[in-house]
Amino acid sequence: MSIKYLTSPNRKQMKYFRFIFLTLLLTSCSIKDQLIQTKPNKENKNIRSNSNSNKKLEISISCGKGSIDEFISEGWVVKNKYSEEKICSWKSVPANSKCDMNLDKGCKITKPDKIGVEVFYLLEKY
Repeated sequence: MSIKYLTSPNRKQMKYFRFIFLTLLLTSCSIKDQLIQTKPNKENKNIRSNSNSNKKLEISISCGKGSIDEFISEGWVVKNKYSEEKICSWKSVPANSKCDMNLDKGCKITKPDKIGVEVFYLLEKY
């Protein structure tokens, strides 16, 4: 049984092959990225021209502060509405009964105080 080792010309060929392969791989990814970036730009131009007739706006109202009445009076129409739970305020409490929050800042724990609702409105104006 004979074992053949790569001779130095074969090693050089392998190095060149690896270099060319990596170069092609890296440049093809950058070309692909450039193609992907150009496609959305063309699509966005079409969307923008169509969206000039319809204006869209998303408004969020947290913990019952604010309203959309002024937008509705200006002619905006509610297309979609969804809500999420949100923490409205926080409070600091001691970690245990022996803890003095004024002397030891490490024993202070911040907990949610009031939990409310954040409402998101998707408005559209024609």
